[in-house]
Amino acid sequence: MITNDQELEVTQARIRQFEQQVALIRKTAADTKSYRLSASGFLSEIDRMNLEIREYLWSDPAKDSLAAS
Repeated sequence: MITNDQELEVTQARIRQFEQQVALIRKTAADTKSYRLSASGFLSEIDRMNLEIREYLWSDPAKDSLAAS
């Protein structure tokens, strides 16, 4: 769970790295089956991290600033 803006930035950077990895797999995979097997874990993790980002961005910013005080 993302609890502050620094964690948000780290998660966004990890998503970019995973997306780059999937793009590389897409370019080098021998066939569709091997691509999907190789990429599925990365894509699932990207989905999970995007959900965490959405939950953090949807959270009450006033509550977050009070917790930082």
